[in-house]
Amino acid sequence: MTSIDDTPAGPALSSLRRARDRFLGGRPPGDGVPEDLAQAWRRARFFGVPRDLTAPPRVRPPVDPPLLAAARPALDRVAPTLSGGMGLVLVDSRCRALWSGGGRYAGTSADVAGLDLSEKAVGHNSAALALRTGRRAEVHGPEHFLDLWQEVSAVSVPLYEPAAGRPAGAVTVVAPLAEDRTAHPGAAIAEATAHAVETELLGRARPPERLLLDAYLRQRADGAAVVALDGSSRLVSPEAARLLSHETLTRLERRATALVRDADTGPEGARTGAPAENTGPEGARTGTPAENTGQEGPRSAAPEESAGPEGAHTATPEAIAAPEEFAAPEEFAVPDGAGLTVRMSRLTHGGEVIGAVATVCPAARRARAAERHDHDRLPGLVGTSRPWRLAVSGAMELARSAEPLLLIGEAGVGKTALARALLTLRGAAAPRVVDAAEQVPGEVPRWCHALAEREGGGPPLLLRHAERLGQSDVAALLSLLERRPAVPLVATHTPGAPTGPCLSRLVDILSARSVALPPLRERIDDIPALLTAFTGHPSPGRPPLTWSLDARRALEQHTWPGNVAELAHVVREVAERRRATGPVRREELPYGLRVPPATRRLSGMERAERTAILEALRRHGDNKARAAESLGIGRATLYRKLRAYGMDQA
Repeated sequence: MTSIDDTPAGPALSSLRRARDRFLGGRPPGDGVPEDLAQAWRRARFFGVPRDLTAPPRVRPPVDPPLLAAARPALDRVAPTLSGGMGLVLVDSRCRALWSGGGRYAGTSADVAGLDLSEKAVGHNSAALALRTGRRAEVHGPEHFLDLWQEVSAVSVPLYEPAAGRPAGAVTVVAPLAEDRTAHPGAAIAEATAHAVETELLGRARPPERLLLDAYLRQRADGAAVVALDGSSRLVSPEAARLLSHETLTRLERRATALVRDADTGPEGARTGAPAENTGPEGARTGTPAENTGQEGPRSAAPEESAGPEGAHTATPEAIAAPEEFAAPEEFAVPDGAGLTVRMSRLTHGGEVIGAVATVCPAARRARAAERHDHDRLPGLVGTSRPWRLAVSGAMELARSAEPLLLIGEAGVGKTALARALLTLRGAAAPRVVDAAEQVPGEVPRWCHALAEREGGGPPLLLRHAERLGQSDVAALLSLLERRPAVPLVATHTPGAPTGPCLSRLVDILSARSVALPPLRERIDDIPALLTAFTGHPSPGRPPLTWSLDARRALEQHTWPGNVAELAHVVREVAERRRATGPVRREELPYGLRVPPATRRLSGMERAERTAILEALRRHGDNKARAAESLGIGRATLYRKLRAYGMDQA
C-alpha cells in the first residue's frame, strides 16, 4: 500500500546545484549531499546517461496494459482538477510511461506512451525511486541527473496490485520547482490518486486474492514482518523484505505451494505446529500485538529443514463456514538464523487452503540485529567514513544470499578486497579467482560447466575485471544464469571500457544486485587509517613510518586518480626511499603530491599541460632540467609555467 509519511527535509537547492556541478565536473559532490543521492548520480554515470538528453528515449509500450485500464477512471477524474502547471503521469513496473494528463512540463510531450523513465535511461527521478523503494518519493530540481529536469519537482507514489509482492507501477505528479524546497504541492493528490487506483485494482481482483490481501493487511496492522503467499505470488512487507533473504522467501513460497497442493490431495501432508494463540471467528493472528512489534531482526534461512510437531490439522466446521480463517500456525526454528523463528499459518476459505501467511518472531529480530552488529567490520577492510560504511553495509546485505553480486567502481577502489571479505562472510569454500584481464582461456566456461553439473553447488567464483571478458566467457555465464539465476558469483567491474551487446546484457543482469564503491577522493577521512594499515611492520632496524600534519594535508588534497591502490604505492615508495628519521614531511612525497591544488579554475588545455609537467617531473626524479628537456621547452619556460600554475613552492 502507499505511504503518507512526510518527506524529510534535505539540503538547500542552491547547495545541491553546486554539488551537482562538482560531481558532473569530475570532483566529489561534497559532504552535504545525502549518500543515497550521490549513489544515484554515480549509477547514472555508470549507465552512461547523457546529462544533456533533450527527451527521454522511447521503448515499445505494452499493448492494453491492465494497470492503465484500472487506473484510467481515476486519472481522468483527477487530471482536469490540476492547477499551477502540474502534470500527472502513470508508469508501469518497468518505469515505462503509460499515460499523462494535466499541464505540460519540461521533458514531456502530449504522447508519453512508451517513454522510458528508468534510471538506466534518464538517471535519478521520483518514479524510478518509488518503484525501487516501494514508498513515496520526491525528487526536486538539481537532485535530477538530467539538465532537462533542473526546474522540475516530482512526487511519485507506488501502486500495489492485490497479491503482488512489488509495485506494479507508480503515479507521479510533476510541478514547477519551488526554490524554498517545501513538500511537493502535489503529494496529497498523488497519494489520493494512488489509493483510488489501488481500490479499483482490488475490486477487479479474484476473491481468493482479496482474502489473502485482507489477511496480509490485518497482520501488518500490528507492525509485524509478514509475508503472504498463495504459491504463485507473494506480498512482502517492508519489514520482512529487510529481514528475509531472497533464498528464504523462495523457500517459504515453495512451502506455501506444498500446503495448497497437500490440501488438494488430503490432510496427510498438512502438518501443523503449536496451537494458535489468538484464534477466533475473525481469523487468528500469530502472536500478540506486543510480540509483533520490535526492532529489525534476522533474515530467515531454510525453513523446510525443520519440521513442526507431529499431528495433522484438518479444518474445523467453523473454519469451513467462515469466509476467512487461519489454521493453527506452524513454527520453524531456522538453524542458521541466529535464533530466528518464522510462523506460517494456512489460510482457508470454503474448506480450501488458498494460501499462507508467515510472520517473523520478535526474538529473532533482536538476534539478527546483534548478528549484523557483529559483522559491521569485515576482515581485511579499512575505513570508517560514511560513504565507505554505506557501500560495505549494502554489499553485506546483498551477500547474505548466495546470488550473483556485482561490485562497481573505479580502478583501485578496493573491489577485490571487499569481494574476498564478502565471500569469507558467507562461509563458503575457497573461491576460484579468475582475472579476465589476464586473458586465461576457458577458465570461466570450465567453472560454469562444473557448476551446472553439480546441482548441489560448487566453489564460488571471484571474477575480476568483468569488463574484459571474452565472448566465450560471456556466453557461458549468460547460459548459466538463464538456467540457474542464483549462482555463487562475485564480479568486479570498472566502468569506462566499451562493451559489446552481449557483455552489456550480462552487466545489466548483474547490476540488479550491485554496489558502487566510492573513490578515495570521496572518502578522504579514511586516509589516516589507510596509512596506518599500509605502513605495516617496519623493516628490522627502521623506526615505524609516521606522517607529519603537513604531509597528511598534502595527501588529503590529492585527487587520487588511482584511488587506494595509488595510495598504497605511494606509501611503499616513500618507505623504500627515505633515509631520514621522524615523521614523513611534505618534501619527501612524490612531486605530484607535494604540489598544492590549482589556485584558479583551469581550462582543459591548461589542465593537460599541468598534468604533463607533473608527470615529467615525477619521471625524472624532480630534476627540472631533464623534465624541461623531455617536454621540449627551455628551463626558463618551465619555471614560468610552474609559477603560473602555483607549483613553484613544491
